[in-house]
Amino acid sequence: MIDFRKPDSQMLRDYRQAILQQNVSCEYSPVNLAIWGKQRMAYFNGYWVFFSQFDRRAVYPFPVGKGDIKPVLDALLQDAQQRGIRCCITAMSPEQCELLNALYPDKFCIFADRDGFDYLYNIDDLADLKGRRYQKKRNHVNKFQSLFPSWRTEEFSAGNIADVQQFLQQWYDRRLQDNPMADFHLEQLALEHALRDWKELGLEGLVLRDDQRVLAFSLASLLNKDTADVHFEKAAEDADGAYAAINQAMASWLRQRHPAVRYLNREDDMGIEGLRKAKLSYDPVHMNEKYWAKPRGDEDDC
Repeated sequence: MIDFRKPDSQMLRDYRQAILQQNVSCEYSPVNLAIWGKQRMAYFNGYWVFFSQFDRRAVYPFPVGKGDIKPVLDALLQDAQQRGIRCCITAMSPEQCELLNALYPDKFCIFADRDGFDYLYNIDDLADLKGRRYQKKRNHVNKFQSLFPSWRTEEFSAGNIADVQQFLQQWYDRRLQDNPMADFHLEQLALEHALRDWKELGLEGLVLRDDQRVLAFSLASLLNKDTADVHFEKAAEDADGAYAAINQAMASWLRQRHPAVRYLNREDDMGIEGLRKAKLSYDPVHMNEKYWAKPRGDEDDC
């Protein structure tokens, strides 16, 4: 088997340097690899390889690196065989799908993962909200500012983390009241990890307040040299326009802090209809298409 290990601080630092010049999707964020599910990594033949487990499902995100990838993919297939599982390869771009088919003709069934497509936005669009296409968003921000004239933003820090945690608990309690069957377990665990280790993970964020009350919160990290990844964004349901306000404020703040950043990756919509509608309404400049593959079997109809 490949010597997959839980990513430690040094491994994540080395990996972060390796992806600075690469266009990768949110699955490959060092932060997401650290906080979501049961993630394992290894450096093998010039490639970073991954073994991810969520809800008892094990997958291999497509390797990241340079050089001859065939021995690396062969090793993943062998690793899966030794574990007694199917080698499901995820987070593939269209070009990687073509490569997989070329290297292993007729071996894999490939499927689109529309629920997992990343939404990428021009940071200037979200910070400035210029033009007719963003008129409704400006209206939402203006309404928020009129309803909460004492609003302000502050940088997320050790000094306000307790207030953020209290706000998040109230947010989840409210959602569970409205929908007792909702499952936020994985997200809450990821957020707890993110808040606990935010400095070490390179996370930064904004808190939106009205006087002392927290109305919204956003947390992001640098994904590569020109893209920031917005991992979490929450706003009070009873504060009209708070989501639009924190979205704009975060984009403006990140642009000022990181002048090289041109894009915001606001991750996927998980197939949630309302979330998809909201993300599309901000007019993304690009969608990171993703596909997954599984080896063909006698029972498959691909």
